[in-house]
Amino acid sequence: MSKILIVEDEESIAELEKDYLELSGFQVETEKQGDTGLKRALEEDFDLVILDLMLPGVDGFEICKKVRETKNIPILMVSAKKDDIDKIRGLGMGADDYMTKPFSPSELVARVKAHLARYQRLVNSNVKENDIVEIRGIKIDKTARRVWINGEEKNFTTKEFDLLTFLAENPNHVFTKEELFREIWDMESIGDIATVTVHIKKIREKIEFDTAKPQYIETIWGVGYRFKV
Repeated sequence: MSKILIVEDEESIAELEKDYLELSGFQVETEKQGDTGLKRALEEDFDLVILDLMLPGVDGFEICKKVRETKNIPILMVSAKKDDIDKIRGLGMGADDYMTKPFSPSELVARVKAHLARYQRLVNSNVKENDIVEIRGIKIDKTARRVWINGEEKNFTTKEFDLLTFLAENPNHVFTKEELFREIWDMESIGDIATVTVHIKKIREKIEFDTAKPQYIETIWGVGYRFKV
């Protein structure tokens, strides 16, 4: 349910707007004072703000300016002032719409719905999906660096995660210990490649049902390891 803040000093207008919006399924809060309205708009999580221009304490222009400095939520300005200069000023400060009183409550609801829908599309278009690798019950979230085995989250060290992810992204490919050491530890194979064996053992303990008969990471004797799909 979208949450809306109405900052309006005329109580009858605020209640009328609130009633129509609540009937349309919105959660609505009202404030009469500009300063308290500004404080709530900045500190609380509202999806849209409806601002009257002429307010005690802080006017609608200043509220719009301050909110827009930190938030991209839709802002609708409402006012009895019909002058184009006020509309231009309000829109120039970041308001998304400007309605002149008196107006139909149903028109307000329609505009609120339109702005919220547009904002939601914008937000969704900017959300990047996490990079996920899924193989036979193993889900690896590369973005969040989290791993689930048959729906149960398991904790992996940094190198365990990197090694598991590398093997899972290169299924059915046999890698030598030297290749894995060079790839994951970014060092030449003159290092202690036994660390690869240790990490494979730790990974198997977390992903395999039976470590004696691994179903995911196979040992290819005399060569190295393979992630089987």
